[in-house]
Amino acid sequence: MTEILTQVETTRPAETTSTTARPLRSRLRPHPADAAAVVFYAGLAVFVLVRQWKHLGTGYLVRSGQDQTMWEWFFAVAARSLVHLENPLSSDLQNYPLGVNLMGNTAMFGISIPLSPVTLLFGPTVTFTLALTLGLSGTAIAWYWVFSRHVVSSRFAAAVGGGLCGFAPALISHTNGHPNFVALFLLPFIALAVIRLGSGLRPVRDGIVLGLLIAYQIFLGEEPLLIYALAFAVFGFAFAASRPRTAFAAAKRSIKGFAVAGGVALAIAAIPLWWQFFGPDSYRAIEHGPVGNDTESFTSFPTSSLAGEPGSAEFSMNATEENAYFGWPLLILLGLSALWLWRMPLARAAAATVVAMGVLSLGTSLTIGGWDSGIPLPWKLISHLPLLESVLESRFAMGCLPAAALLLALGTDRALASAREGQRTTTLLWVGWLAVALLPLTPTPLAVVQRDAAPNFFADGTWREYVTDGSVVTVPLPSPENARMLRWQTEQDLAFPIAGGYFVGPAGSEQRGKYGPDDRPTALLLAAAQSSGQVPAIDDAARAQALADLKFWNADVLVLPHTQNDRVLRETVRQLVGFPAKPVDGVWLWDVREWPSAP
Repeated sequence: MTEILTQVETTRPAETTSTTARPLRSRLRPHPADAAAVVFYAGLAVFVLVRQWKHLGTGYLVRSGQDQTMWEWFFAVAARSLVHLENPLSSDLQNYPLGVNLMGNTAMFGISIPLSPVTLLFGPTVTFTLALTLGLSGTAIAWYWVFSRHVVSSRFAAAVGGGLCGFAPALISHTNGHPNFVALFLLPFIALAVIRLGSGLRPVRDGIVLGLLIAYQIFLGEEPLLIYALAFAVFGFAFAASRPRTAFAAAKRSIKGFAVAGGVALAIAAIPLWWQFFGPDSYRAIEHGPVGNDTESFTSFPTSSLAGEPGSAEFSMNATEENAYFGWPLLILLGLSALWLWRMPLARAAAATVVAMGVLSLGTSLTIGGWDSGIPLPWKLISHLPLLESVLESRFAMGCLPAAALLLALGTDRALASAREGQRTTTLLWVGWLAVALLPLTPTPLAVVQRDAAPNFFADGTWREYVTDGSVVTVPLPSPENARMLRWQTEQDLAFPIAGGYFVGPAGSEQRGKYGPDDRPTALLLAAAQSSGQVPAIDDAARAQALADLKFWNADVLVLPHTQNDRVLRETVRQLVGFPAKPVDGVWLWDVREWPSAP
């Protein structure tokens, strides 16, 4: 595995169609094509998010569900922790009084902390939009750099590979609400650092670099690191099968460097990782059920693309999880590329990686067009393993991307070399099919809607008259289905805590991970009243439980904003607390600071 870089940079042109490796100074020197690639990637990232940039104050990525609200809250809390010198790994500003383990919620400290000045000056929406823009363009630029300096001689070929890695349908889909699956710009450099350890020339220096990169990636996103590490391991073993002796020798030489890397990474990330897995409000694995890709998702076109349609996401979990969606022209091109370049060890390893990660992403059984065939697949054998048990298996398709990009870069490089050798037909056929494969996948601007304004009770600061040292309990409580209270709280500079919320935390006696709080009986009763549209039977036991729950939440006020079945909710709360609400600045309010003695 660790002989890959040596093979890439020293193989003769006849074998790879690339020129012999350029000197280090030449590889580091900027080239006009580099500037063109950076400008193109940055422009494309802004184009994808142009509607959000135009409406930073009121725009909301409609396909994000409640995720944009959650991420903006994470960014706001991280900035607040710096200003108030608080522990950034936890917060009790939601799910009060238990709080939230932020290290266990992919709060992206690698972005939220450095961009805290942006958050404090311009607000978390700007930070969220900037993180997505930099994530898309930065990922493409990073892969372009590695491809152009270490894999191919043609910068156009490198740009093709970088563009697929940075703007693949999966990344565009996650741009709706998952910046941790968009900011993948460190992963190519981690792969490069791993390969360099095989030389054994500078194990300490290279090990330190690798350790720093891994530690920083942990603070950007652990799940992408796990997925891409598995993909790179498959790639490495497939490549080593072509040259087992040299690969074994390189692996031996890399042991010292890996030890150094592990020590550096642990020195930086050990305490945050302990906090994540064993600290307050930590949890075990998240149970999400089978969410493997349908085979037809690989041949379909993504929603936010030139060839996409609103119904394109029918084979995905939701609009932010279109993790395959390569489109049938690109799949055909990848297959033909693998055959054309089969004599190259890099191409064989890349093809094996695409197949392996694609099969893993199908989940425990083969599903074709919505029909579960019942045929067991490899994921069933390893889905229970630690760490892997929390991964959404459909996301393993993202591990195909660097390998697919490598095939396209190598193929484009070879096709362009064919033109120089007088084989123009080969070049024209390749470039033509490349256009057919990639143009339908060209991303379109993500859809944005206008946010609803916060009730005047929050927007005008009226809440300050009713909240002393307790929490605000909305009716019903904030949840993964409706997290708007997190935004209203953020707009008030996180000046009061709230019960409930949208996060991942422990639930039940086994402390399994759950989206949202471990619901108390009163929270469940209010949610049931809203969904059913009927006032439930309220007896003395329900009133006693409501009193216990409000004391647990240390509630100062119950607040009912305008929502579905709000009349039913108002009557339900009236019967629970024994007195009616009063209208205050656009909400219905129960002041429960002295309840049950309130009139």
